[in-house]
Formats: sequence, C-alpha cells, structure tokens
Amino acid sequence: MTHPSDTALLVIDAQESFRARADDWKATANPRVLANIARLVDHARSAGDAIVWVTHADPGTGSVFDPTRGLVRVVSEFEPADGEPQVTKTSINAFTTTNLQQQLMQLGIRRVVICGIRTDQCCETTARVASDLGFDVEFVTDATTTSDIPAGESYAAVSGEDLMRRTESVLAARGFATIATTAERVGASAAA
Repeated sequence: MTHPSDTALLVIDAQESFRARADDWKATANPRVLANIARLVDHARSAGDAIVWVTHADPGTGSVFDPTRGLVRVVSEFEPADGEPQVTKTSINAFTTTNLQQQLMQLGIRRVVICGIRTDQCCETTARVASDLGFDVEFVTDATTTSDIPAGESYAAVSGEDLMRRTESVLAARGFATIATTAERVGASAAA
C-alpha cells in the first residue's frame, strides 16, 4: 500500500529514556528540540506525510534504555496517531535492527526527513544509512539535539553545539543529506 505522500518524517529517539538522565537533559545543546519536533509532526500530518516513531532499547542492561524500566516510549508531549508506525531499534541507526526500510518501501516513501535526539549519533547515522539505501534525506538540525562529550583519555571534549554544526557540515558536504531548519521545512510542506 502506498502513502499519499512520498515523504516520511522519522522522529528518532524522542523518548523518556533521555529525560531520565536529568543532568544530561538539562544540559542539552538545543532546549527547543521538542517544540521544533512538534511543529514538524503537525506539518507532516497536515501535508499527508508518513510519520515513523523510532525508539532505542538496550534490553537486559538495567539502564534507562532497558525496556523493563518503562522509559522506552515516546515523550509524553507526543502521541503517535493511529496508523503511524512505531519501531524500536537496538542499534545506533534506525534501519539495521528494524524493518523500517521495508515499511518505508511499502508506503512508497522516497524522501525521509530526520529529527530527534542525539544529532551526532542516532540521527546522523540514520541519515547516512538512509542515503546509502537510496532515500533522499533532509536533516532538520534545529529539531535535533545532543549533549557535550567530555574529554577522555584518547579524545578531546566537544560541545554539543559544535557536534551539531559538525553533523550539518559532514552530512551536507559529503552528500548524505540536505540541511534544513524547522521553519524552512514547515514552509516547504505548507507550500507543497
């Protein structure tokens, strides 16, 4: 069955697990992430785009990503609508450990719009894999967020803001995705 639109919004890891890490969540590089995701979701629904809700689980770890803790669920601000696919991944990208590619193909999706949590990790990796699979990818950076990486023995500290800018540069310059703002995406879907 095809979808009325060939575009899908992938909402990656906007889940309660991250808020359970209170100090990390308070230090997020983009405090407007949930508001911007909400704008993208509203516009995707009005434009007839598919919306796929992706969560991350690490079963058996006892961490905030262990499903037994009850936190591997979409944040309370959002309510996936009936018929909006939900997938739970156990890898960094949203494709390897799910049937996401098959679901998108069944819906006739050719373009994915990416937003969510961990700009430089799950969002960026999903964008790269989606591009490799042949999807056109739009990355809405201001509808993503990440946190600082503190220095380790073999690597330097990097601020969340720098990670977000680096992700934009790598995805755009290396041809994995086009970069957009929430306002641009909302305007694009409103004009379409």
